[in-house]
Amino acid sequence: MSFTMAIVGRPNVGKSTLFNRLVGKRLALVDDQPGVTRDLREGTARLGDLRFAVVDSAGLELEQGDSLKGRMRKLTERAVESADICLFLVDARAGITPADEIFADILRKRARHVILAANKAEGTAAEAGVMEAWALGLGEPVALSAEHGGGMDELYHRLRPLAAEFTARAEEAAPEVDIDLPEDDAAEAPDFTPSAARPLQVAVIGRPNAGKSTLVNAILGEDRMLTGPEAGITRDAISIRTDWRNTPMRIFDTAGMRKKAKVQDKIEKLSVADGLRAVRFAEVVVVLLDAEIPFETQDLRIADFAETEGRAVVVAVNKWDLEPEKQARLKELKQQFEKLLPQLKGAPLVTVSAATGKGLDRLHGAILRAHEVWNRRVTTAKLNQWLAAMVEAHPPPAPGGRRIKLRYITQAKTRPPGFVIMCSNPEDLPKSYTRYLVGGLRESFDMPGTPIRVFLRSRAEKNPYKDRKKPGQSRLRKHIEGRRP
Repeated sequence: MSFTMAIVGRPNVGKSTLFNRLVGKRLALVDDQPGVTRDLREGTARLGDLRFAVVDSAGLELEQGDSLKGRMRKLTERAVESADICLFLVDARAGITPADEIFADILRKRARHVILAANKAEGTAAEAGVMEAWALGLGEPVALSAEHGGGMDELYHRLRPLAAEFTARAEEAAPEVDIDLPEDDAAEAPDFTPSAARPLQVAVIGRPNAGKSTLVNAILGEDRMLTGPEAGITRDAISIRTDWRNTPMRIFDTAGMRKKAKVQDKIEKLSVADGLRAVRFAEVVVVLLDAEIPFETQDLRIADFAETEGRAVVVAVNKWDLEPEKQARLKELKQQFEKLLPQLKGAPLVTVSAATGKGLDRLHGAILRAHEVWNRRVTTAKLNQWLAAMVEAHPPPAPGGRRIKLRYITQAKTRPPGFVIMCSNPEDLPKSYTRYLVGGLRESFDMPGTPIRVFLRSRAEKNPYKDRKKPGQSRLRKHIEGRRP
């Protein structure tokens, strides 16, 4: 990527729509209501033969100070100062407003390069607004239609000369590599150690106001995410690349997830869906709890969702610096954890303080440990020795007087560990016995907390001639039945 371009402008001028157009995916949340975007979202843009980093920012507001809109403006101003190019977007249909003129003065002073673009320029109704944009003194405006893709060729010709100035920077940047594993590598059981080309994917999820964004900022060592006392500040699931304690990671900060019955607003529904999508792409999920009110019903649902999706789970209790009786409280939390989340038995439970940064070393170690267990593979010989001992200690039931035989076990997959057991009449094996086997796998092969999948198979399922009659059997039966008196 040769340069970084930040898309800035007033709320509801189409910045997120243009961002999605440039990256070729619907990454940013888009809605008619202004002020949807609050954090900075980064992506890789593709425009012709150009490859560059693009940043979607919150709408520039006139407010300053410590209010929510004031904090959003500070975050956007930081993106303006760090970007190589600022694409200043105005609404061609609404025309130039006093706020546009103020922001144009700010960009003239702070931005390195500014390109003026008039969005929503499709149709004759926007021609006057495009001409009016000349008055901002930022040169000829580019007439765009982010929704329909109009004007992308003209934007390309504006960016092409500037891209040559950042060639040296592109050579120093690390090449972007797809995080998905090729089939050949997966078949050969590759090394899943996190690297710059294949960083560890970590999603931080939890209820609103649990401190997710504050925790991500503490990990990054900077105020990258918008935070504050208000609940529900984060809307987009924002991913950030970082080297946390020499471990390459991509960390997803997600929106708070309330109970489904309480989610009525359309934006909140989109935010929750974006967070769930981040969980599906993650490898390790950090379920963040509030130390004052841990293990609420919604916390249990969120943790269960992560386990159902097959992700490695780490439970972190935030705001631990406010807890007066730490030892007694920690013992109580561990008891609640074992009782309320038996499906995650043995998963790491760590205490942190996102505000002070304490406990982050324990959280880092727990994430690496959970990831290592999630990728663990056990040899078939050890598994079958283990299966024989488990069957001898507790034989399977015998429905209808015929005991179910467990013949063979092998590990079919990792991430999470999945095992296939060949047995007779798998449909008759009760779930309690399957839980007994899963518990044995956890204890015997040191796989605490990680989701374990057990698949029961019968040899008859692979026999294509199971229900086929032998040659001549039907004629012989008719002959015998015809001779009966």
